[in-house]
Amino acid sequence: MSITIFVLCLYLNIAYSDKNKSDVGFMFDGFFKLGAASDQELKNSNMSAHEIYADGGRSEAGQVFYNLPLQFKNSNTTSVFSFSTTFIFAIVATHPKFHGHGLAFAISPTRFIPEAQPNQYLGLFNATSDGQSSNHIVAIELDTDQDFQLGDIDDNHLGIDIDGLDSVNKSSAGYYTDRGRFRKLDLSSGEPMQVWVEYDSTDQKLGVTIHPINMPKPETPLVTLKEDLSSCFFEFMYVGFTSSSGPNSSHYILGWSFRMNGQAQEIHLSRLPDIPGLLDPNDMGGGGRVHKKILIAILSLVGAVIFLILIYGVVMIVRRRKFIQVLEDWQILYGPHRFTYKDLFIATKGFREGQLLGRGGFGRVYKGILPFSNIQIAVKRVSHDSRQGMREFIAEIATIGRLRHPNLVRILGYCKRKKELLLVYDYMSNGSLDKFLYCLPNNDDKLSWKQRFKIIKDVASALLYLHQRWVQVVIHRDIKPANILMDNDMNARLGDFGLAKLCDHGNNPQTSLVAGTPGYIDPEIVQSGKSNTYTDIYSFGVLLLEIACGRRPVETQTSPEKVLLTEWVMDCWDKGDICEAVDSRLGDAYEVDEAELVLKLGLLCSHPIASARPAISCVVQYLDGDSQLPDNLSDLIKARNLSGWSGQVCSSSSSDFPTGQTSMASLTLTESFACSGR
Repeated sequence: MSITIFVLCLYLNIAYSDKNKSDVGFMFDGFFKLGAASDQELKNSNMSAHEIYADGGRSEAGQVFYNLPLQFKNSNTTSVFSFSTTFIFAIVATHPKFHGHGLAFAISPTRFIPEAQPNQYLGLFNATSDGQSSNHIVAIELDTDQDFQLGDIDDNHLGIDIDGLDSVNKSSAGYYTDRGRFRKLDLSSGEPMQVWVEYDSTDQKLGVTIHPINMPKPETPLVTLKEDLSSCFFEFMYVGFTSSSGPNSSHYILGWSFRMNGQAQEIHLSRLPDIPGLLDPNDMGGGGRVHKKILIAILSLVGAVIFLILIYGVVMIVRRRKFIQVLEDWQILYGPHRFTYKDLFIATKGFREGQLLGRGGFGRVYKGILPFSNIQIAVKRVSHDSRQGMREFIAEIATIGRLRHPNLVRILGYCKRKKELLLVYDYMSNGSLDKFLYCLPNNDDKLSWKQRFKIIKDVASALLYLHQRWVQVVIHRDIKPANILMDNDMNARLGDFGLAKLCDHGNNPQTSLVAGTPGYIDPEIVQSGKSNTYTDIYSFGVLLLEIACGRRPVETQTSPEKVLLTEWVMDCWDKGDICEAVDSRLGDAYEVDEAELVLKLGLLCSHPIASARPAISCVVQYLDGDSQLPDNLSDLIKARNLSGWSGQVCSSSSSDFPTGQTSMASLTLTESFACSGR
């Protein structure tokens, strides 16, 4: 596992050491390696650090704080002092597409934040504490991972965070020239950059500036916030840096200066260290120069022992090659956090029956509470002889482990122990959608029409992200109520990506096996076996009818004309009252226009001919009321031969479609159905 490393200074320069004075300051301008220093070195440097372990099942958020608290508020007036700090950092990405989460400069009431989640939230918070005013944490985030739930604008931005990671102000990384032009910076480029964080107590204004180290500090800050911070701070606070552990990037702090009630001292560039494995020894003003005699001595020593190490290393590599390769595939490429079996065993109380949430062909799902953090989780335990074997297990890690959307179930990590495979998810307290449709005996617990329509729009939003908004096209291939989970607020989240397939935009996935659940499988792929995004649209169409009608796609215990859900809805439409198919448990408590839209759209999406189905971007427009269904929709749905038919184009602009996909405005219906613009 790649370890997030912080590098701080070896040479400490303290301007004022009395913590009771308001003008305390310090500077670090050499380097200090987290986890490599002795206890005495940490004590001498007034720095505290948490070592990050890659083995033994322990993985903690990287945190390093100045060892002494600093007085941030006047004890008499409770007003916040002015302060200024600057630091030089570098983020080295180890994967071209998928970076780590980034790092943050933090002002905290405690020297460590033990409850911080290790693989998310920048080492500052967890799912429960994020956004709580009781945190009293002010942070400057250098975020290299876009998280839609936190309102991130992109995967390369700076933000001012107060008690949570939904930044109160943020901007893409860059700086303004003297002429006011914006120059973009890549936080994960591996190049050293300098950040200034300055608060003026008179104007009550916080400013953040970033720039390359080979230029003067820009006059215009990148991000500013005008706010009285007195409610955020206690009288004494700690300052330092945090980051989430992860395999896709390494984080380095190369120098740091802080000053209360004054300007932070400039960092000596000539003393900055090399960035391991990246910079030339002569870069950065000579900080990487190594005395030749010392280098010769080190090389001689290495040469004397290398033969013994080589023999031992070859033996160990041969014995562990297969195990190491699996870890590299999962952790370097996919990056989710790896849990220990012991923690999951404790969390689920030994996988007791009382913790069981559900079971299926893949295995069982258990409820659990992680020890120490008290975070609720759901653990999918894949059975040894399951049809969902190792390939599907890795596929789910590879897919959902990198996705970020509020309507997708988030995977927290995984565990592999011998032949046992486990996936760890956010716990969804309200269970799956099929429970609400079929399993609740109390009529008071039925889903209202408003809830059903919201669920439909939530799933459509998730599919839009999977098909068109992520870096690759994700085909889910198993959309059904059992795979739609409901959170505390009854928001729908699509989960279970064990059958998912990925492909680049503009390409078709290469698959020859039919996958899915009977009743939701696209009839066109039964013969071809080739899935595409319209395979998901078919399943989504069946789901629309199922939610609106409150019954399964196939019901054998009913009259012959009602056995197939799609045929029954069509019969109701032919009789002039399509709303007759709406779930009878709703009575008249539903919106007629919305119900007609859902039923007709369900029939269109589940059309047996793929070319007649709309793209998910058009589906979202229909549901949002931005486009209307075609006037001749009934003829289109009943048609089984679409050759030569050309329909109207939808109102989506070409920017709605990812690079590599043809704009729908240039396609006929036989190629891709398009929605009519309002």
